[in-house]
This record gives sequence, structure tokens and C-alpha cells, in this order.
Amino acid sequence: MSNQGENKSTTRPSGSDTEAVAAPSAASKATGHPDPVPTAAVAGSGSTFSRVLFSVRRWWLQDVVGTVNQTSVIEKRREDCALSERYLFMTAMSGGIAILGMLLSSPAVVIGAMLLSPLMGPIMGLGFALAIGDYPWLKQSARSLAWGTLIAVLLCAMLVFFSPIQTITPEIAARTRPNLFDLMVALFSALAGAYAMIRGREGTIVGVAIATALMPPLAAVGFGLATWNWTVFSGALLLYVTNLLTIALTAWGMARLYGFRTTLSERNTLFQNVAVASVFLGLAIPLAFSLQQIAWEANAQRIVRSEIVEKFDDRSRVSDLEIEFGNESISIFATVFTSQLRPEAEVATERALASRLGRPVELTLIQSQAATASAAEQAELSASRDREEAAESARADDLAKRLALVAGVDDADVLVDRTRRKAMVRAKPLDGASLVAYRTLEQRIAATEPEWTIELLPPRGDLPDLVEFNEEGEPTVAGTQALLVVAWARQRIDLPIELVGNGENAARAAEILAEQGAQVSVEPSFGPVRVRWAPIDEQRRE
Repeated sequence: MSNQGENKSTTRPSGSDTEAVAAPSAASKATGHPDPVPTAAVAGSGSTFSRVLFSVRRWWLQDVVGTVNQTSVIEKRREDCALSERYLFMTAMSGGIAILGMLLSSPAVVIGAMLLSPLMGPIMGLGFALAIGDYPWLKQSARSLAWGTLIAVLLCAMLVFFSPIQTITPEIAARTRPNLFDLMVALFSALAGAYAMIRGREGTIVGVAIATALMPPLAAVGFGLATWNWTVFSGALLLYVTNLLTIALTAWGMARLYGFRTTLSERNTLFQNVAVASVFLGLAIPLAFSLQQIAWEANAQRIVRSEIVEKFDDRSRVSDLEIEFGNESISIFATVFTSQLRPEAEVATERALASRLGRPVELTLIQSQAATASAAEQAELSASRDREEAAESARADDLAKRLALVAGVDDADVLVDRTRRKAMVRAKPLDGASLVAYRTLEQRIAATEPEWTIELLPPRGDLPDLVEFNEEGEPTVAGTQALLVVAWARQRIDLPIELVGNGENAARAAEILAEQGAQVSVEPSFGPVRVRWAPIDEQRRE
């Protein structure tokens, strides 16, 4: 937004030169943007660095900040903070999907929950409201966030309470304590989200980035509440609050950087400002605690690695370093590839670490001999591949068990091709299960394994009886769904299918099915288009 109108100015002598002292323009007062730095001021600075600095500042104020429609941005952010039925429902559903994905240890399902989460609106609203000093907006955002958080936690807790699975899975354990990488995820998500909102390019992807840092910890809070596990509950809640404050304060910083000021809102009372500052200072206590703990753990990891490396020569390589920070002690597991085995290294390293870290240390150090540095590097790469293959094998076994469960067969009846990442099973007839049900089961499993090709071969069942068409000769929504089921059945069951009914509509349906890789025959007739398995004699001819 460029400044318009003429600025009133006065002049005063300064040696042999005359400096222009510009008064604020009308456009500057209306928009809240300062006027660009006068060219004369830049030219008279004398210093090259000063000229560059003034040029950058003028570019930022005029070409970047000046192009932001702050009023429009604020109006959009206000709308996203409203406490509505849709917001509460979508937050609850997102939390429910997240806790189910975490109970199943399915990252794909957890990602699906992030796609639904609307938490971005009120959290970013907190930051923008704080930047412009708008107390009513800040209170509205906090209220929406509080209700959404409460409903999501209660639904997650209820699902866990009635679930037969109440074990702490890796997905849950990973959300029970803040660490440096969690903080960085929240920080970068907030930077991307705030930038996209200010520049008017926000969308679903930005919301997913914000939800990545918020929804899984929130679901873990519900798990801890349902199982009365204080460690999980408090750890996940601390992570949630830490990420929440990181995102809100980052949004505040970005808004201030882009020129959002208190002049854009109503005048706040001293009491309101003190109340807002008190709330944020109170919430900043767990953030400060988290940052202190994160910094200590990051430093401890460096100390652990350096102590292990010091006990061996330069050709050694440390691999599989895993550190678990308990309340009283630290458990460490590490593998070292070295040219010379040192039996005393484990005890010496454990003693040194306990002295430097000030806590009891339990160290498990596995030494693997490698003749040269190159051999150590190759061994480390080989070990990494072995771990990856072991994880992939475990994942394939888990997939086979789930397919066997829904198909009603033994695990051995599931065909798994790990090289091509393809799994196939022939299902037994299930009471009351239609082809639609089998297709839905296949889709649910396939959604949890996006890198795999899943095929659930159903028994021959009833096809959708009718394919509905509109007046324009195109399938209706119900008709399209019916054709999708028909195409899937034709691909999974090696039996011919035929369409009977209105010639033009039947031909159009056959064309749509052919585009999906399903060839069917057409028998023109009167009436609506119906689907059936081809007669037995025609099946035999094929």
C-alpha cells in the first residue's frame, strides 16, 4: 500500500546543507505505516553501510510492509477465531481421529487428523490480537481455544476409556516430553503460517503444519486423563502448552515485524493490558521450563557423544545412540564401530558421564570391530540398512495381521510382496457384508499404508442394483458411487459384468468403467441402467 498525498515539511539550516524534516503524511496516519525514509537523509549519511541500511529499511517499509492490507488481514483472522458449532465439531473429530491413529501407531491416520484440525485460527488470533493490543479479540481467541481444547481432550479420553487398547504406543510416547525438534516444528510452522496469513496465501497446508505441533499432544493428554497416567498427561500437556505459546508468540513477532501496531484497534485500559501481560507471563513459566529442559538435554546429548568418542580412536564411528532421560537417571544405548575393542570403555564412559551430567547413568555400549575408518563407516551404513529392513519387516507383518483379521483368515493366507510393497488376501464370506463393505475395509487399511498396494479379494456378492443418471445423461452422485463399486468388483473378482438398460446411459456407464480399467458388456434395454453378473454360459465362454 503506497502512501498518497503530499507531506508537509519544514526546513532548518545544518551547516552548508539543508535537511528536510517531514511531518507524518495523512496516508501514514490512516494505515499505521511510517513514511519512507527521505532520499536526502540517505544521501547525507556519508557511510556506505548507513546508505545500505537506509535503503533496506526503505525497501522493507515501502515495498513489503506497505503492500500489506492490514485491515483485511485482521478481519479474516477475526472470522477464524469465532466459537462456532463447526469449529467445535471439527476439533473434536480431529482429536478423535488423532487418538485412534496413535493407539494404532499409524502415522497416516494421525496425519488425517491434522487435515481436519481448525486450531490454527484461534492460536494465530492470539498472536495477532496481542500484536495490535486488541483485548476483546484476545479474549475471544482464548475462549475458542479453551473450549476446543477441552472438547478434544474429553472425546479422546472417552475413546481411550472404552477402547480395549490402552497401552502406551510409540506415537503416544513421542508426545510426552518437549524436545528441541518439537520446538523447531512449532516455530517453523508458526513462521510459515503467519507469513501466509499476512501475505494472503493461507490454506489447508498451513493449517496442517500448525496442527502437526498441536493435535497429537492434545490427543496424548486425553490418553493420560483416561488411563490416570500422570506422566503421560503432564508431559503431553507441557508439550501442548509449549508449542501453543511458541506459535502464538511467533505470530505476534511476525505481525509486529510487518507493521501491525496498536493504532489499528480500540484503546485498551491499563487494567486490560496488565491482565493480558499477566496471563502470558503465567503461561510463559512452563515455556521457560521447557526451554531450560530442552537446552539441558541438547547439551547432554553432545556430552554423551563426545565422551564415547574420546574413549576410542579417530577411526571409530558411533551409531544407534539412544538416550532416555528419566526423572532420576539417564539410560543410554550406543553402538561403536572401532578398529580396537576396549572392554573397559563402558565402565569408564558411564563413570565420566555420571560425573559430568550430575545424574546416575546406565550405559549399554556395544562394540563392533572394524579394521579401518572406511570399514567403520560401511558398517554403520550396513547397520542403518539392517534397522530399516527390520522396521519394514515388522511393518509388513503388522499389515498382514490386520488384513488377515478383516478377511477372516490366518496370517499365512495373506500374500505379502515386500519388494513391490503389495499385499493381497482373499476374504471369507462375512455375514451381511456387501461388496461396498469389503471395498470400505480395503480403503481403510490402504489409508494407513499409503506406500503399499492393498488388494482385498471379496467373495462374489450382490452388485449395486441401479445406476442413476440425471437429465443431462451423466451419473448422479449415487450413480457415480455405484460405478466405483462396480469397477472395484470387476478388478477384484475375475468374472464378467454387464449393464442392462437405457442404451445411451448404459453406454456412458460402460465408458466410465472402461476409464477406470473395468471392461463390461452392455445389453441395451428399456428402463434405468442396472448392473448384474453376466450369465453363467457367458462366463464359461470367457
